[in-house]
Amino acid sequence: MSAATTPGPPGAARWRIGRLRPRRMFSQVLLMQLAIAGGVTVLATGLFLAPLSAQLDDQAMRRALAIAQTTAAEPELAVSLDGPRPDPAGPVQRTAERIRRATGAEYVVIMDRRGVRWSHPSPGEVGKPVSTDPTEVLAGHEVMQIDTGTLGRSARGKVPLRTADGEVTGAVSVGIAYENVRDRLIGAVPGLLAYAGGALAVGALAAYGVARRLRRRTHDLAFSDISGLLAEREAMLHGIREGVLALDERGRIRLVNDEAQRLLELDADHTGRPLEEVLPPGRTADVLAGRVTGADLLTVSGGRVLVANRMPTGDGGAVATLRDRTELERLGRELDGTRGLIDALRAQDHEYANRMHTLLGLLELGLHEEAVEYVAEAVGGHRATAEQVAERVRDPLLAALLVGKATVAAERGVALRIAPESLLPDRLVDPPGLVTIVGNLVDNALDAAAGSEQPRVEVGLRTMDRAVRVTVTDTGPGVPADRREDVFTEGWSTKAPPTHRERGIGLALVRRLAERQGGDVRVGDRDGGGAEFTVILPEALTEEAAPAVRGRTGDAW
Repeated sequence: MSAATTPGPPGAARWRIGRLRPRRMFSQVLLMQLAIAGGVTVLATGLFLAPLSAQLDDQAMRRALAIAQTTAAEPELAVSLDGPRPDPAGPVQRTAERIRRATGAEYVVIMDRRGVRWSHPSPGEVGKPVSTDPTEVLAGHEVMQIDTGTLGRSARGKVPLRTADGEVTGAVSVGIAYENVRDRLIGAVPGLLAYAGGALAVGALAAYGVARRLRRRTHDLAFSDISGLLAEREAMLHGIREGVLALDERGRIRLVNDEAQRLLELDADHTGRPLEEVLPPGRTADVLAGRVTGADLLTVSGGRVLVANRMPTGDGGAVATLRDRTELERLGRELDGTRGLIDALRAQDHEYANRMHTLLGLLELGLHEEAVEYVAEAVGGHRATAEQVAERVRDPLLAALLVGKATVAAERGVALRIAPESLLPDRLVDPPGLVTIVGNLVDNALDAAAGSEQPRVEVGLRTMDRAVRVTVTDTGPGVPADRREDVFTEGWSTKAPPTHRERGIGLALVRRLAERQGGDVRVGDRDGGGAEFTVILPEALTEEAAPAVRGRTGDAW
């Protein structure tokens, strides 16, 4: 059975199939580097040998010319050429042979003005014309050339032979056997090849080391595998519904997918910039930068509740994942409200049962007028609260919220009141945002006031031009001065969290929503004890919704 059909886990089968591929990245890179190193070595050797041959030829010709110049400097040679005829045993032949043997030249030929040899290594050639054209040298010019004569191919140097008064009486021609030049060239090749082989071996070892390192860093994947993984990664990162943010060792954004751009309100051109430049200071930046550690950390960004996890990478960077749980938090708060409403309905059911029994008793006793007064008193309280809210809060969403909160507060034994000077028209720019702000502040105030003496929560809604000021006061223990900034930090709470969600999000969300609208939120002390939360939203109303200012004379609000 082949490796492709061997039973086993899918990942193992895929790995075995990958092993059968003929070209892994390691082998491809190694072969490529070896080919480059070999090609460079061959090219360098060729480039060295090409000028070396020409250099050796030039050296041989210059050596021949130098010997010829030295020979021509012998004073008796020019005088000897005035003899009757060349003599194979004469002084010219003896002088030329002595110089030839002393210098190692192939030949030293001395000729007269007619081009007739007066010396030659072969005595039989003495008295014969030279085999090459002597016109140029007899004209008084020095000549260097590689030519073929009676002794074969040689590197030649020719110098005019002059008398004491400078008259040309002949010439000296010296030849260096071309075989000697070729032997020197061939003799240089083994050493050159040894150097080239050593360089190639060093290059091969370096290529092998680089390829092995690359193999470890790429997990021995082929180029096609890396290309496929990159395509899969891009599809996965931009297809998942979780935000992914990658940072390098310097805290610069290395990667950010579409969901992270949406959650953090980033742009694609923010890649490569430091995190501190693209995110405002706060818990979100601290969590992503690693200054706050832990698992499933809650943070608020742009009005969204996020769950962040950060994992360091081996190169000193980190990868952070972000999940949007704004909807989950909203549902959790709705669940809290629903549970509170159920508890209130249970209490009301018990209370109405008692009232019905009381009413039945009054009727059986014939106390009809007392029964009417009792019913009017029981119904009037709730109706008065609803009418009070509807009169002062014209936005239906916020009015419904406050009526519901009043019912829940009543069942918890807390009096929820609307401040007398409150008036909010039905022209809100962002009604759900203000509902979230007021709902979180009221929930926090109810928790704080419950259990205090004469528990009470008061909500104030006042406007000036397009601005809205929200105040929520309670009779709870208040907020210490050194803790007034901590209460707006995500995850900070003095109460135990419920089972379905976490505490410490409501006030942080209030601050983010206020800042998102260009406003602010602060906490102070209530007159008589307790806490007072104030939210100012500068542009919460539309233009036609700017009512006359309500408040005390001389007061901006």
